[in-house]
Amino acid sequence: MQVPASGRMLAMAVVIAAYVLSFFHRFAPAGIAQDLAAAFHTSAASLGVLAATYFYVYTLMQVPTGILVDTLGPRRILLLGGLVAAAGSALFGLAPDLDTALIGRTLVGLGVSVVFIAMLKLIARCFDERRCATLVGLSMLLGNLGSVLAGTPLAAVAQVTSWRGVFLGAAVLSTLLAVACWFFIRERRAADAPAPRFDRTVVLGGLSGVLKNRATWPAVCVNFGIGGSFFAFAGLWATPYLVQVHGLSRVEAASHLSLYFAGFAVGCFAIGSLSDRLGRRKPVLMAGTALYCALWLVWLSALRMPLAASFALFALMGLATASFSLTWACAKEVNPPQLSGMSTSVTNMGGFLAAALLQPAVGALMDAGWDGAIVDGVRLYSVTTFRLGIGLLAAASLFGALSTCFLRETGCRNIWRPATASA
Repeated sequence: MQVPASGRMLAMAVVIAAYVLSFFHRFAPAGIAQDLAAAFHTSAASLGVLAATYFYVYTLMQVPTGILVDTLGPRRILLLGGLVAAAGSALFGLAPDLDTALIGRTLVGLGVSVVFIAMLKLIARCFDERRCATLVGLSMLLGNLGSVLAGTPLAAVAQVTSWRGVFLGAAVLSTLLAVACWFFIRERRAADAPAPRFDRTVVLGGLSGVLKNRATWPAVCVNFGIGGSFFAFAGLWATPYLVQVHGLSRVEAASHLSLYFAGFAVGCFAIGSLSDRLGRRKPVLMAGTALYCALWLVWLSALRMPLAASFALFALMGLATASFSLTWACAKEVNPPQLSGMSTSVTNMGGFLAAALLQPAVGALMDAGWDGAIVDGVRLYSVTTFRLGIGLLAAASLFGALSTCFLRETGCRNIWRPATASA
């Protein structure tokens, strides 16, 4: 049974609201990195691990989430995920020490890990596939409001109240959204259709098919390099880099971050729409990732520049970063339509796995070059030391850009065919 248009839009609105909150949690450590370092007396490596716990569990949950939305539907897991995220956010806000904060951050990552794949499933199930990239881009445009909030607004509120109060408020909001998902998402089906069930043989066979499909992996690699370097930089290291290397205030640095996220949000919608209009995926991805790689050379140089110039470059980098949002459409269009949840979750896993590895790796490289300087309980790192970490992120972005050469052009439609189709 077709879900009415009003019902589809209401369901999408609720899920996008949950997606906004997941984006806020993803990038919040960058806006309060100095506060966290002072509160828990952490090294760069420990701070990287604290931020990356979100990505560890998020990565591990991508394939299970894809399986669950393909078999049980998004409604149940969105309710459970929202409640788990609420508990984690409350624990993080109340954490007396680093270990407790790690547990809270892990629970947040576990809870919000289901939102994006559930959203992609709703788009794939309820809307025309020719509008897929446009709708994904629009959803990410709206979802990125959360990342914008994790920049200047979070830094400003944290200075007025405290970062702890912010996360307690997020816990309340997460609970309300979980309940809203349960009431507003309707998974209708024909009266004679069997209830969805978990068939292990079918599920494992479908997952195996996605993993064995060579056309899936270039999209995973692009997501790994571009998405991973983006999450690692914008999710933690951008603000310390701008404060310590470029001498900006925390509010100025957070403003750069908000502009980066705003550029990324606009870029997701613009690039998705451009790809759909051109009827091509690969050339748009190649051009965007090439520009993204080139901009890393500017940050490697550590060149001091006027604020207007650095603002413009951060906005431009956000636009270029958004090109990797096409990878989900690329993966979905080379795999069976009924496995859209699995194919997009496998692809999504690439970026989060990279972030989970890169955030602490950057911190470890910086700690290795640290000269012992501390101000107000926070470690200070030299320009040379920051270059070590930025260089690692730049290398990851280059890997992602080169991977676009191996993508299969789909023409913005599903091109998967059974292996026996020609027999």
